[in-house]
Amino acid sequence: MTDAPVRIRPEIAALPPYKQGTQAGPGAYKLSSNENPFDPLPGVVEAVQAATALNRYPDASAARLRGRLAERFGVSVDEVHIGAGSVSILAQLILAAAGPGDEVLYAWRSFEAYPGLVLIAGANPVQVALGEGARHDLDAMAAAVTERTRVIIVCSPNNPTGPVVGHDEFEAFLGKVPRDVLVILDEAYAEFVTDPTAVDGLRVLGGEGHPNVVVLRTFSKAYGLAALRVGYAIGHARILDAARSTAIPLSVTAHAEAAALASLDAEPELLERVEVIAERRDALVAGLREAGWRVPDAQGNFVWLPTGAETTEAAERFIEGGLVVRPFAGDGIRISVGEHESVEKVLAVAASVVRTLPEAHPGRGLA
Repeated sequence: MTDAPVRIRPEIAALPPYKQGTQAGPGAYKLSSNENPFDPLPGVVEAVQAATALNRYPDASAARLRGRLAERFGVSVDEVHIGAGSVSILAQLILAAAGPGDEVLYAWRSFEAYPGLVLIAGANPVQVALGEGARHDLDAMAAAVTERTRVIIVCSPNNPTGPVVGHDEFEAFLGKVPRDVLVILDEAYAEFVTDPTAVDGLRVLGGEGHPNVVVLRTFSKAYGLAALRVGYAIGHARILDAARSTAIPLSVTAHAEAAALASLDAEPELLERVEVIAERRDALVAGLREAGWRVPDAQGNFVWLPTGAETTEAAERFIEGGLVVRPFAGDGIRISVGEHESVEKVLAVAASVVRTLPEAHPGRGLA
């Protein structure tokens, strides 16, 4: 890379741009971005088409959507914040709470945007290795907290590995964290969770003594609005005010707000679709394990293959089979739960790949 014509912060110059999941060509299935395979919910396209005042700025606070979500979750309007996807709110919160010399703590591997967002804020990323079963090791995370820790991110279900954090263990974890440290519970895939022991951010906020917790959710995944970029946060009003202060003004479009409201109106059908995807996910996990893979518990709309050093070669096998997956070099492959027709193709390719792994490979569970 050639030198920039102006002075760039060294840590930013060394930071690779966010890499989107590869687009699928004709006849291939795109299983790389955890998108919803269903078309938009009823009324959504019509709501977007009706938002015709393109010459006017959108409502900067997305007041209608904030009000709807506040009523839905039994909180005040000031305890709801809307952003251009939950990741944009995550960036706002980190900017608000952490700066040079501060630390932001998170499990790894987790959502790949975390390290970059921390560096952009000028803070230091602190990564804590996942524990057994590709789960958050909350004891190790609590032990890693220092006087410089300003933000802790917990991702449940964890992207890209899939397991959830339990409600009881999360409550115990909060008891070990200083009350002036911001804890962000990233629940982008909350709607797909079927494990009754999983943490539920809204239940956490409904209890007593956790004003330092902010819950992130999104309309991109279960609601199928990935192209419109709209997510939300629930938390203490003063914390969300700080996030609002760091936000790029007017970043949530009128179309995104209209689509989110229409999607909430169609919730019965949403729940039916989510149930289908969860059942498809569970069948995929069972089939992969039967084929000889050691697959972590999956509670999002994706599964994780721990391919390790063989990741790049294995991903090529899937691409050759018409399946665009998301490889994380040296760690594993995330495969989104897509169209019904893609499941058998995934299982067929995965069964052929696992037989080529070395016998002692951590992803291989063949007898």
